[in-house]
This record gives sequence, C-alpha cells and structure tokens, in this order.
Amino acid sequence: MLGKDLTGIHVEGHIKIFNPETGQIYINKRNAIHYENMSISLAESMSNAGRGFVYKMIFGNGGTRIDETGIITYLTPNSIGTNASLYNKTYSKVVDDRAAVNTDPLRNKIEVRHVTGMNYTDIFVTCLLDYGEPADQEAFDNTTNNNGNYVFDELGLESYNPDGDGRLMTHVIFHPVQKSLNRLIQIDYTVRIQSLTGLSEV
Repeated sequence: MLGKDLTGIHVEGHIKIFNPETGQIYINKRNAIHYENMSISLAESMSNAGRGFVYKMIFGNGGTRIDETGIITYLTPNSIGTNASLYNKTYSKVVDDRAAVNTDPLRNKIEVRHVTGMNYTDIFVTCLLDYGEPADQEAFDNTTNNNGNYVFDELGLESYNPDGDGRLMTHVIFHPVQKSLNRLIQIDYTVRIQSLTGLSEV
C-alpha cells in the first residue's frame, strides 16, 4: 500500500500600503486567507479552467467602527462562505497585467517569485492608486468623514470570473487610510504558498 503524503500546503499573506514618492508607510500587516475560496481558485487555475487566478484588488470602507471618542473597533475579516465579500466594497482595480482592461500594467501587475530550492513561492501583487483616481475623490487628505467612499479600511484580492464578480480570496482590515487627489497610494500584496514542512513567514 502506498503511503499518504501528509505534508500539505499553507497560504499566508502580507500587505504594505505606502506612498511611493515619500516612502511614508500607512499599513504594514498580515491578512486573512479565505481558504475555501483559495482552494477553489487554485484548482481552477491548475486545471486551466479559464478562471480562478488573481484579477482584481478590491477596496472598501466597512471594516471598522469609530465611536464619538475616536476609538476604533476592527471587524473580523470575512473568510467563511463562498459568497464572502468585503463589508462595503467601494472601489476596485484590475491588477492582472495580462488583462486588456488594465490600462497601466507596468504599475498594476502580478509577479511570481521563487528561489530555487525553497519550499515556497510568492505571488507579489502591486497596485497603484494614482493622483487622479478614483475620479470623484476629495482634493485633500483631511476629511473628517470616516465613512467616505475612499477612506479605505479593508481590501482584498478577488479571483477572475468571466461571468461576473470573482471570489474573495483574501481580506485584510486596517485603520482608515484616505485616498485623495494630493497623494499616491501603492499597495504591495504578497501571498505566499508553501509546504507545511519548514514554514517561512512572509
């Protein structure tokens, strides 16, 4: 009888949100993986089903609650149920640099990074929110409205689905960061896929 391979696969992620011109870092933390949706996406990608791969980065403003004294309550990331989504999605951007609808594939792209001999491979996603986007953003990053559409406190990676919205693969919640006309915001998002043997943190 052949023995079972019980090594298994582990997936983890990390995001950095920063201003690429000034170097100011707004967020630097790990994220939650939606393991059910990730398993579906990996199977769809590996079987060449024409779907399942990372396609969009999605942004929202429903991940926190701020009371009148300024205390922030962070909600739990949504990582259960195939129909999981952000709490309140307000913006999205295609990061698949092979997609025809990606108008800036040099700065919104996906790279596969692997070092020979290591038991992990990284999917490195870069997304840049340029000065002029979103088109209806506020002029300056001094809003007092923490519920504004572009005061982001949650984001995730969404898989490709030719029939509509893709599946939420990851979800991260953080303190609110405003996107306004006077600032660039870049997100570097690393998803590490590795063997359970000899784990290496991202």
